[in-house]
Formats: sequence, C-alpha cells, structure tokens
Amino acid sequence: MIRNLLIAAGIASLSFAAFAPATASAATTTKKHESRWDRHHPRRDEVNDRLANQNRRIHEERKEGDLTKAQARTLHRDDRRIRQEERDMAAQNGGHITKSEQHVLNQQENAVSKQIGK
Repeated sequence: MIRNLLIAAGIASLSFAAFAPATASAATTTKKHESRWDRHHPRRDEVNDRLANQNRRIHEERKEGDLTKAQARTLHRDDRRIRQEERDMAAQNGGHITKSEQHVLNQQENAVSKQIGK
C-alpha cells in the first residue's frame, strides 16, 4: 500500500535504504545531525499534530463505546505505522519531509480518520 501511494505521489524512486540495518556510525551521524528544529519542522509538525489528534479521537470514541477494543487497537496500530513511516522519510532527508511525502502521509491519515467514529 505504501509503495503504491509513493508511486501515485511521484516519489517511487525513494530509496528504501532506511529499512536496511544501519551501522553504528551511520545511526550516530543521523542522530547527531537531527536537531530539535528538524524534529519540529513545519511539515513534520503538521503530520505529527494530526496523528496526536487522531490518537485523542480514538481514545474518546473508545471511551464513549463507539469503537470496540479491537477496532481501537487496529486504528492505533495504523497510526503507529504512519508515524514510523514519517520518521523513516525524515531520516532519509536530513530531518525533513518533502511536500510530496507529506501528501502521502496525509492521504494515509485521511484513511484512518474516516474509520474513527463510523
């Protein structure tokens, strides 16, 4: 699904090297170069704010009885996958995500959002 969305967004050439095991020096370099500003880059911040809002909505819907425990668990799992994908994208791009990557993540968040409160 993610690969299809990447292809649709025109970023199919995105390297999947981030999923390969990294050496200790590569992991250290990534952490060292990612500053506080990078983690709070506007595009990343928007994606993560949406994920936090959806997390809150899932909790509220579960508390109100509109979602079963299994449904809530599935939605949380989907959100965690989106958050991890955002981190992987940022790791490949010096702590930032591109507009097309943000678009892909927003599409995925929209799909999860539609499932909340059905």
